[in-house]
Amino acid sequence: QLQMVESGGGLVQPGGSLRLSCAASGNIFRLNAVGWYRQAPGKERELVARVSTDGISRNYLDSMKGRFTISRDNAKNTVYLQMNSLDSEDTAVYYCAARRDYTWYDGTHSLGPYQYWGQGTQVTVSS
Repeated sequence: QLQMVESGGGLVQPGGSLRLSCAASGNIFRLNAVGWYRQAPGKERELVARVSTDGISRNYLDSMKGRFTISRDNAKNTVYLQMNSLDSEDTAVYYCAARRDYTWYDGTHSLGPYQYWGQGTQVTVSS
């Protein structure tokens, strides 16, 4: 079981930056890959960034590449999302979510669903 607690959201002007944090409690944090989702009013929830259990493999939605950076510090049980050059289109509720990564004897992996979710944090980009 993981409990995810988010922080760092708020109001920012266009072109500004925010750093979101997701602090996880639980001994199995290292065994979980983490993704950042967002959902804007009237739009479908979308995965914008994800990171592997060891922090090495990272991926981003194409529109976020170069502006957003996901990272994790397993010693602190925390995942971060650095957001730069924010635009009004980035206004949304942002969620962190974790999924179990099962490592098998042959070195392959099986990922579970995004089972553990934070409460969400509001990001508003407006002048």
